[in-house]
Amino acid sequence: MALSARLEVRQGQGLVITPQLQQAIKLLQMSNLELEAFVEGELERNPLLQRDEGEPEAPEATADAARDEHAADAEARADLDTQYDEVSPGERATGDAPDVAEAGPADAGGQVDWSRAGSGGSFDGDGEGFEQRLTREATLAEHLTDQVAASGLAPADAAIAHVLIDAVDEAGYLRAEVAEIAQRLGCSETRVEAALAVVQGFDPVGVAARDLRECLMIQLKDQNRYDPAIGALLDNLPLLAKRDLVALKKICGVDDEDLREMIAEIRGLSPRPGAAFGGDAATPVQPDVLVREGPGGLWHVELNSDTLPRLLVDQRYHARVSAQARSDQEKTFVSDCMAQANWLTKSLDQRARTILKVSSEIVRQQDAFLAFGVEHLRPLNLKTVAEAIGMHESTVSRVTSSKYISTPRGLFEMKFFFTSAIASSEGGEAHSAEAVRHKIKQLIDTEAREEDVHSDDRIVEILKAGGVDIARRTVAKYREALRIPSSVERRRMLKEPA
Repeated sequence: MALSARLEVRQGQGLVITPQLQQAIKLLQMSNLELEAFVEGELERNPLLQRDEGEPEAPEATADAARDEHAADAEARADLDTQYDEVSPGERATGDAPDVAEAGPADAGGQVDWSRAGSGGSFDGDGEGFEQRLTREATLAEHLTDQVAASGLAPADAAIAHVLIDAVDEAGYLRAEVAEIAQRLGCSETRVEAALAVVQGFDPVGVAARDLRECLMIQLKDQNRYDPAIGALLDNLPLLAKRDLVALKKICGVDDEDLREMIAEIRGLSPRPGAAFGGDAATPVQPDVLVREGPGGLWHVELNSDTLPRLLVDQRYHARVSAQARSDQEKTFVSDCMAQANWLTKSLDQRARTILKVSSEIVRQQDAFLAFGVEHLRPLNLKTVAEAIGMHESTVSRVTSSKYISTPRGLFEMKFFFTSAIASSEGGEAHSAEAVRHKIKQLIDTEAREEDVHSDDRIVEILKAGGVDIARRTVAKYREALRIPSSVERRRMLKEPA
């Protein structure tokens, strides 16, 4: 067969993932915090983007010229802007420098007007004022640092104490090895141990311990209640967690009454001595979707406008810089900024609509949960939602990632509503795994006496009688996920006197 070169023309279809499409996919799976950070970066990079406050803009002389120059796409942009006005409000961040007249003129003597300075002495008003510092709750590190000055340590030992305090976490435990600190500071481990003993004597009692046993031992010594018997009990905390009282009595060499007293003393101690002090404020989760009950048992689903940025393309500024662009490089830059700004606003609009579409279908599928509780949570997977709304499963997966829904029953991650199905023993509708876990917890919560404790086999029998076909290993897995001890440990707990 002779080899020859020839030209052929073939027609075919294929999906090309352009940079714009990649950007739209990334926007879809971003949380509201990640989206806000991304939008802030785009606002700084692209001069044609601006936040929309929803306020009417003052007419300018260049507005007519801009409309004439861009008449081809003005109608499409106006439609896009009108649609995005309904998505979410935001704050307008203008990058222009403030006018000198607005900043406040200097007086005749050339002095600065300080009337606009922040109350806390900060020029921008964002710093922490003196009053805020006085009323803010002190952190554990600050509380320990204040005690170093009153401890009478030598300067070198005080420096070691500060390093140790920096290694104490919010719970009050030391999270660094003594040998590591000694090597880093170039001193002996004995000197670090001596400084650590001083820090462990600070308030709160038990702070800077290296493990739970040492934390409890420090507190018992402070109360003058530490002896060999209770020391043996601290050495066998795993047996205490399992309620193995017979083995503990043998190890500690005490009778039932003494063992009960020692356990009561340990229960009165604090396993987290640093928990009483202030720390970094936790950032509350902002829901992406709001669900409320309407008349007639209908559920209204709407986007949380506070979490969605609203951007507009500054058409007048684009017309102004386009008219002044001279070189090809300048014209290309302005054209690219315009294309990216239009694509970003469209992508944000599409993201908001997709989230609303997916969440509305989730609410429709799980309306029984919203009305009656977790026992009525239905089995649901990504494929069911994707087929119902005509999207791909991967799109639904991205939408439900790191997104939250606020309902009358609380705030839930969207992934919460997707649960596996457990077959019915009577051949009826399948049960949700989350609903089955709730039933297991309810059964165990009703155990009031030692005779009422249900083994995993007994729970299987009760659930099968209720129409849930479940295996024993599945019950054990759900029980462990709920952090519920075994039936043997629960019997020991109920056997102990109150």
